[in-house]
Amino acid sequence: MIGAVLIGILALVVGGCVCVVWADRGGPRWTRVVAGATIGAGRVVRRYQKSRPRQVESGGGDGGDGS
Repeated sequence: MIGAVLIGILALVVGGCVCVVWADRGGPRWTRVVAGATIGAGRVVRRYQKSRPRQVESGGGDGGDGS
């Protein structure tokens, strides 16, 4: 079930990227609408990631078990 959801999300992302390229090359109006939505969603995700506090890693990458 989770795999189907992830495949669906991947298909939407790839389709959005295709529409961005197609709209840039003068595609039909609907591709410009989808491209605008894709670019807008990317901006929202980027803004969300910048606003999240960063987690500091400790332990030097050795698993943190002290051995």
